Amino acid sequence: MGGIEFHEADFQQQFDIGIWKTILRFAKPYRNTMFLLGLFMVFVAGVDIVMPLMTKYAIDHFIVPVQSDGLLYFTLLYFSIAIFQALNVGVFILLAGKVETGVSYAIRRDGFQKLQELSFSFYDKTPVGWLMARMTSDTSKLSEIIAWGLVDLVWGTTLMSGIVLVMLIMDWKLTLLILSIVPLLAWISRRFQIIILHSYRIVKKTNSQITASFNEGIMSALTTKTLVREDDNYREFEELANRMYRASFNAAVQSALYLPLVQIAAMIGTAMAVWFGGKGVMSGDISYGMLVMFLSYAGFFFIPIQEVARVFAELQNAQASAERVISLIQTEPDIVDRPDAVIPETGILRGQIRFEEVYFEYSSGQPILEHFNLMVEAGSTIALVGKTGGGKTSIISLLCRFYEPTQGTIFIDDLDYTKIPLKFLHSNLGVILQTPHLFSGTILENIRYGKLTATDEEIITAAKAVYCHDFISQLPEQYNTVISEGGANLSTGQKQLISLARAILADPTLLIMDEATSSVDTEAELLIQKALEKLVKGRTSFIIAHRLSTIQKANRILVIENGQIIEDGNHDELIRQEGHYHQLYYHQFQDQAAATELRKRK
Repeated sequence: MGGIEFHEADFQQQFDIGIWKTILRFAKPYRNTMFLLGLFMVFVAGVDIVMPLMTKYAIDHFIVPVQSDGLLYFTLLYFSIAIFQALNVGVFILLAGKVETGVSYAIRRDGFQKLQELSFSFYDKTPVGWLMARMTSDTSKLSEIIAWGLVDLVWGTTLMSGIVLVMLIMDWKLTLLILSIVPLLAWISRRFQIIILHSYRIVKKTNSQITASFNEGIMSALTTKTLVREDDNYREFEELANRMYRASFNAAVQSALYLPLVQIAAMIGTAMAVWFGGKGVMSGDISYGMLVMFLSYAGFFFIPIQEVARVFAELQNAQASAERVISLIQTEPDIVDRPDAVIPETGILRGQIRFEEVYFEYSSGQPILEHFNLMVEAGSTIALVGKTGGGKTSIISLLCRFYEPTQGTIFIDDLDYTKIPLKFLHSNLGVILQTPHLFSGTILENIRYGKLTATDEEIITAAKAVYCHDFISQLPEQYNTVISEGGANLSTGQKQLISLARAILADPTLLIMDEATSSVDTEAELLIQKALEKLVKGRTSFIIAHRLSTIQKANRILVIENGQIIEDGNHDELIRQEGHYHQLYYHQFQDQAAATELRKRK
């Protein structure tokens, strides 16, 4: 249909009761609310069953005999039932909304808590978009199906059961005649659910690709223009848009065919009720009121069938969301505290570091470090230089315990650092990245993030220490200036200085700097270098740098290649050795000189 092939076996996914039991755990605090919700849906269905009986009674007792005795009381009763039904509807909407928002809150709360607990390696290999989808669309889908699926299931099953029971009591032959259309309706619903589900899966998949294309087009706008790829990008996007249009159109056509076919099947049942019921009225076997009641039930009976079928289809479709959410919440951190982990008796770390026969590899199985040994005295400044992929970042990641050695041991102050609680270790770390991250809020709040109990005076003192007080004072709102998304209203150098102020306020024992000056201009680089000189004093510091001018004052410079230290010494010593560092330094110096000369000529 619509040119789309499908195979029913593709959609016979096994319904996993265990997954849904786990999801329903989030609804446990609302079990009393869900019980009340189910009870009120029984009331709603009960009133829906009673109303055609009331109509039958009115026709047979007031309209056909043309008499009004008791009509006032009947009218008041009918009005009271209508008011009762209105209250039922209002209450069940309120209860279902409470369950939906409560379950959604519980899933997101546990999911966010889990995200705080997971190791760095998890974020290293998990796309942000995947996490956002789990915590937004998947969570919303699950909370909605739990709350409103319960509403439709209880209402639909109660209504169907009640209607069938009443009709069988009133006239079982006519009831069986009407019910004979149910198998046809079930077949139509099943076939179209398979087809429509397939089409909407294509729509969702293509929509995700379009979203990614939009994101890439916006994020890479500058690159696109410099490479003159506008036309190529447009053609690629047009192809995606056309695919989305075709899939959406097919889904719309299939949906447009489905409802009329269901209505035709329902009308066949109603027509049979009219034909045989009408004969019964003419022969005197049934009353006019009975015929109207059967016609009402016949028209109404197929609605709950569709609703219950839709709920089961949505449960099956939502199982993928349930599996993804549960897989996130049940993910265990790669790195956790050992049972014997304890804060050092002194309550502080001095910062002596020792790598002893450390071997490390990522999940790929390719070794990054082999038999790596390093001894660093407390308070030393260590610079790591070398080619990309040599192992510099891996050394830092191991030191921060974002990862752990595959073999070997890392000691901090002669303690196996796996025996130090993670939170205590990380509270003694200050990490300054190549691209500084600023949070939403004011500059004051961003610096205070390093020490939440800091006073405004302490924050200003920290800002002055790293030379960012001057530019902050020139901003219209000064320290109360709100930082826009990603810090777009600040230069990279300004953002880096703010991150340095945050670090010095935190007063870490171990300082990690990864290309802190590589993305800033010369003027900002000079300020950052001056700030770093203050920042490294009295603390063990590791600096990864490609700009060798920033590390000349380091106590030790380690040249890392293929996971090994191939040169070790200070700047002057390594220059005199005329080895790898000498080549790196003078090659970079020549490039900088050439660039300076080129600027002069321009």
